[in-house]
Amino acid sequence: MDASVVPCLLLAGFITSTLANELTYVSEYLSKTPQKLSKYSWFGSARLHQFQVPEDTVLARWLLIVTKGTGSNCGKHNVTIHFRAGAPPVINPVGTQFAKNTAFLPAQNLTLVVSSGQSIAFFNITNPAPGDWFIAAHLPKDDGKIEQKGFSPTCTYFFQPQMFVRRAVDLPVLERNVPLRLSLSYPDKTAFMKIFVPDYTSEVTFHISGCVTENITDKVCPLVLTLGAVALTDSTVRTVNCSGNVTCTAQLPTPPWGTWVRVSADSIHPNLTTAFTITANLTGGCKPKSTGQLKDLFAQLSSNNSSPSLNASAGFGNITALGESWLPSGNSSARRDPFGSACVRYEPVFREDMDVVSTRFALVGGPNVTLTSRAPTLVSFNLKSLTDSGGTLVLDLKLNKANLTNRNSSVVACLTTRSPVLSLNSTQTCTTAFSQGHLLRMNVTAPEATLQIPFPEAAWWYLTLQIVCPQNDSDGGAAWGTVITSMYLSACVDDCGTYGECRLLRSNGYLYASCVCKAGWAGWSCTDDGTAQSYGRQLAAALLLTLSNLLFIPPIVLAMYRCYLVEASVYLFTMFFSTFYHACDQPGVTVLCIMDYDTLQYCDFLGSVCSIWVTILCMARIKDTFKYTLFMLGTLIIAMSMQLDRRGLWNLLGPVLCAVLAMVAAWIYRGVRRRQCYPKTWKRWVFYLLPGIATAVIGLCVYVFTETDDNYYYTHSIWHIMVASSVVFLLPPREKYNPPWGWSRSFFCGYQLCRNEKDELYTVT
Repeated sequence: MDASVVPCLLLAGFITSTLANELTYVSEYLSKTPQKLSKYSWFGSARLHQFQVPEDTVLARWLLIVTKGTGSNCGKHNVTIHFRAGAPPVINPVGTQFAKNTAFLPAQNLTLVVSSGQSIAFFNITNPAPGDWFIAAHLPKDDGKIEQKGFSPTCTYFFQPQMFVRRAVDLPVLERNVPLRLSLSYPDKTAFMKIFVPDYTSEVTFHISGCVTENITDKVCPLVLTLGAVALTDSTVRTVNCSGNVTCTAQLPTPPWGTWVRVSADSIHPNLTTAFTITANLTGGCKPKSTGQLKDLFAQLSSNNSSPSLNASAGFGNITALGESWLPSGNSSARRDPFGSACVRYEPVFREDMDVVSTRFALVGGPNVTLTSRAPTLVSFNLKSLTDSGGTLVLDLKLNKANLTNRNSSVVACLTTRSPVLSLNSTQTCTTAFSQGHLLRMNVTAPEATLQIPFPEAAWWYLTLQIVCPQNDSDGGAAWGTVITSMYLSACVDDCGTYGECRLLRSNGYLYASCVCKAGWAGWSCTDDGTAQSYGRQLAAALLLTLSNLLFIPPIVLAMYRCYLVEASVYLFTMFFSTFYHACDQPGVTVLCIMDYDTLQYCDFLGSVCSIWVTILCMARIKDTFKYTLFMLGTLIIAMSMQLDRRGLWNLLGPVLCAVLAMVAAWIYRGVRRRQCYPKTWKRWVFYLLPGIATAVIGLCVYVFTETDDNYYYTHSIWHIMVASSVVFLLPPREKYNPPWGWSRSFFCGYQLCRNEKDELYTVT
C-alpha cells in the first residue's frame, strides 16, 4: 500500500451514520512527520510521538509506517514500537536493572520486520481511554561500533505513525437513578454510554433489567457489560457477563473521581435485536471536614510572607485553617483526637514549580503528617501539567518512631491514581477500580520507605496513610504517630548519579527527560553496574588517550630543528588541545576540563586536520610566499567547514586531496624541469616516504574501521601514535641554506635593519 493514498482513504470515512440507539459517529485523522530511527542505547535513541485521543472515541486505529532510506542495503531489521496511555512508555530493550524502589507498568509493544522498501502495520484499540497516547519506536540494540561519517554504509529507517479515530458525538449519558432504554440491532452489536463520577464516590452500581430479544421468549439478558476504557494496562476495564440472568447487577468499587466512566454493552446474539434498560446508582463515600475560609488563608499568607517568593516550608508552616496541626504530647490519655468524628483527614498540598519537569509538592501544614489507626489520612496532588508525565515522581516517607504510641503497629501507605483507597488494613492490596496502586509499609524496624515512578501518569494522584495494628492487639484502636512526607517530581532521580547525565528531550513541543550513562554503567537511572568500568580501567583509558599525544613532541622538535617553525606551532597546538580534549572527554570520574568541552573538541578537530594540511604542503616544497598563503587560506576554510559539520567526511578528505594535488603538481613540475624523478634519491623513498605513508594509512584504517565503544581508548591511542610517527617520516629535510634550528643569526640587529644575508646596504645609525 502506498502511504500517500492512506490519508485520502481514511479521510473518506469522515461521514455520519446512525445506529439503532441513534448514535452519530464522526471520523478524525492525524499524522506525524517521519523521523529517522536509531539503534537503541538509551531512551533518547527512541523516537517518541504524542497523540491526543478525543473524548467519546469508540475506535482508535494507528497506521505504523517504516520506510527504508534509498541506497541502503542492510538486510532485515526489527523495529520495536511501544504504546502507552497517559505518559511515555517505560521501556527496557537491553534488559538492564532498574534502581531499587522503582515501580512502573510495562508498555504494550509490537515488532515490525523491515526487509525492503516500506513496511506497514495496524494497531487497533476499541473503546480507548481518552487523553494523551504515546508511541516510541527504535531499532535493535546499538552494537557499540563507532562509525565515521561518510566511511561506513548508512542504513536509514524512517518511522511515521498516523492515527484514525471514530468518535461518538452524542453518547448517551447515564444519570443517577434515571433508567436509560437502549437497543442493539444488526450490524452493530455494541451500545456505548457514559456516566460522570464526582469526587468522594465510593461505588457505582449498574443494574440491567427489562431485556427483550427478538425471536427469543426468555427474558434473560444476552449481554456482556464492560466498564471503563482500554489503556493497555492490567485491570483498566471490568467485564460482567449477564447471560442467563433476567436481571444483572455490576458493581464498580473505588471508581475514578471527577471524570467520565465509559460503559458499553455487547450482545451475544449480534444478528438479533435486543432492548434493555440500564440504571446507575452512585454511593457517596467518606468526606473530610470543610476547610477554613479563603480570606483567612490569604490573611495568613500576607502575614507570613512579605516577599513575592513563597517558601512552602516557611510560608505555610503556621497555617492551621486548612489542615489541623496536631502532635501527640504528654500521656496517652491526655492526647486529643485530631480526627474527631471524621472518617478521613485531608492534607492540602502546595505545588511549587521549580524548573522544567521539576516540581515540589509541599504539605501546607508542614512535612509532618499525623496518622491514627481510626481513620486514614489523604494527600492528593495533581500531575496533569503538560510536562509532568515526562519526569520521575519520587515519594519519601519516614516514620517518627519516637511519636509512635503502639510499637507493634505499622504504617501502611497506598499511592494510587484517579481515586484513593480509603480502607486500609493488614491485608490491603492497594487496588482501585481500574488500576493497581503502590503499597508501602513502615514500622519501628524499617522506618523509611521510598518509591520512584518514572514517567508517572498524567492524572490526580492520591496518597493514603494509616496506622495498622495487629489483629490480636487490644491497644490498636488508639494508636497514633507521625510520618515525615516528601513528594517531588524530578527530571531524573539524583541527577542520574555519578556515572550519568540527565538530558532534557523534546518531541513536537512535549518535554521529557532521560539519563544517558557513561563508563559502562546502565539502567534507567544509571545504577546498573553489571558492565561498569573499574576506576583502574578509567584511569588507564585517560592516561592512554592523553599521554599518547606526547608522541607529537618528536615531530615538534624535528620541525623546529629543520626551521619549519609554523609547522611546529601547528603540531604544538594539536598536541595541547588533543591532550586536554581527551582528558575532558572521559566517561567516568577521571575527568579534567580546563575549558568548555565544546571548545576543546573544536580545537582538537581543527588542529588534527590542519596538521595534515601543513605537513603535505610542506612536503611539496613550494615557495614560502605561496606556502604560507595556502597555510592561512586553508586553515580559514577548514575552520569554516568545522563549524558547519564537525564530523563531516570532507572536512578531512577535502584538505588532504587538495594538499596532495598541490604536492604532486609541484613534484611533477620539479621532475620535468630537472629531468629526473623527485625526490631523486631512493633512500628518501625507501626509508622515509614509504614508511610514512604506510604508517599514516594504518592509523587511518584503525581510526575508521576498528573503533568501538569498548576498545576506543587504545584504538584511538594507536591513531595518535601513528599520525605523530608518520609526521616524523614525511617531514622533508631542512633547506640547505638554513642552518639547524634557524637561530645562527642574531634575533636583534641592534641599530642595523637586516634585509637578507646577501644585501648589507640598508643600515640605520
